[in-house]
Amino acid sequence: MVAIGDFALDLRALARTGALRSEGLDACQGTRLNEFMALDGAIWSALRRDLSHLLSVGAAEQSAVAPCLIPRAKLEFALPATVGDFTDFYTSIHHATNIGKLFRPDQPRLPNYEWVPLGYHGRSSSLNVSGQCFPRPRSQFKRAEQPTPVVEPCRRLDHELEISIFIGGHNAPGEPIPIDQADEQIFGLCLLNDWSARDIQAWEYQPLGPFLAKNFASTLSPWIVTAEALAPFRTTFQRPAERPPPLPYLRSVQNTAQGAFDVQLEVFIQTQSMRENGWTPERLSRSNYADAFWTAAQLITHHTVNGCNLRAGDLLGSGTMSGATPASQGAMIELTDGGDPPLTLRSGEQRTFLEDGDAVTFRGRCAREGFVSIGFGECAGTVLPARSI
Repeated sequence: MVAIGDFALDLRALARTGALRSEGLDACQGTRLNEFMALDGAIWSALRRDLSHLLSVGAAEQSAVAPCLIPRAKLEFALPATVGDFTDFYTSIHHATNIGKLFRPDQPRLPNYEWVPLGYHGRSSSLNVSGQCFPRPRSQFKRAEQPTPVVEPCRRLDHELEISIFIGGHNAPGEPIPIDQADEQIFGLCLLNDWSARDIQAWEYQPLGPFLAKNFASTLSPWIVTAEALAPFRTTFQRPAERPPPLPYLRSVQNTAQGAFDVQLEVFIQTQSMRENGWTPERLSRSNYADAFWTAAQLITHHTVNGCNLRAGDLLGSGTMSGATPASQGAMIELTDGGDPPLTLRSGEQRTFLEDGDAVTFRGRCAREGFVSIGFGECAGTVLPARSI
């Protein structure tokens, strides 16, 4: 499917009409986009150009294409690609600082943060599409007031506002991707909620990092916005002057000039009580992917500098995208300063972390004068009560 306004173009139905024949269209006949993602970028561009022609006003093929358009409201969504591997990074210096202050007030950021794009390998099996409903996770953690750990449903469930990067093409094992070629591996972007159980995370993360606190659910928006479509919304990659410049393998003129993406991001919450009373979701924060401390190209280059091979359909998460102000913080743990004081919603309810029945929705949009605004679709998920064991 290709989104076009309030409709979606069914590429399998289009192929049956014979109105377009191309290698790119042939690769889009399955239920996932991996085969298409594995092709050369020139083929991605050719299909986009051909579809733009077919959908243009007055196109000769208009009568053949019209029956292939389906109202988007009638669609049921699935993951756009089969994700083989999922790596989540930590690219917002504001988020890293805010979190670090809670755990290490004297040293919020460890020395390596400003030099290396930090990440961990997540679990792709728990990725699901927008509309995901999942039970509150249960695991081992230790309460501050008790001498031994307990196994209970988590009490500090959180959302994480992220951008995800779908990889196109591949690199051979042992073959690093140079920074000036890394953009060629970006098939497109979508929104990601990497839900986190903060109390489980605090107990288990040392010395090896996230485990059960992160692998129970991750939600993706259903539409991938291609890198080519996002080209008008590229912007300068900037770092504060007091921060060290990236090492040479992570630095290039091209990456500095246009390495960042200007994507406005928003987080909304709707509690169960709000739904029952007909209240619309309330916005919690607004931030921008352009504020990331590392660009998408830098993540790809660093991921492969040791010879790691990426494959078409692999997913990279940006990590929580928070800005410099309280209104731009992308996780509940930041918005409530670790749970104290709580947020008071306009419904009168209070939240330190997410409660059962809470639905969290992310929205993203690119806008620039002279260009058509591009939306990412919603990335929404709802917390269900924990299941018994």
